[in-house]
Amino acid sequence: MNEEKKIEVEVEIKKNLDKVWEFWTKPEHITKWNFASEDWLCPSAENDLKEGGKFVYRMEAKDGSFSFDFSGIYEEIKPKEKLVYKLDDGRMANIHFSEDDETTKVKEIFEAEENNSKEMQKDGWQAILNNFKKYAESEK
Repeated sequence: MNEEKKIEVEVEIKKNLDKVWEFWTKPEHITKWNFASEDWLCPSAENDLKEGGKFVYRMEAKDGSFSFDFSGIYEEIKPKEKLVYKLDDGRMANIHFSEDDETTKVKEIFEAEENNSKEMQKDGWQAILNNFKKYAESEK
């Protein structure tokens, strides 16, 4: 991973690791949290959770003004510990999961793209992660 382009975001979730992993990896949950703000949604998610497997999350503005697929290929999977994937544009991302008592930390490290500022990208990824925390903590 290019160190100059590296961005990190993280969150602590008051939920055990088993549930956090389930909410992060199962499409029926991904569609309920994978957006940065209330004016966006994730109407579909596919996740072939294996090394060499592909994921595709559809991201859409609720007003229909913009949409895109967030997608890539898994390069490494250590269940309930680590995911490494390459996005379709060639950037790398790592997600680390760790549990301490009743809290699970999720840390994402990813390479910035060229079109938007690193700060804007960090804010966007952090917003999605915060949305994930809100969803995970509200689910049984």
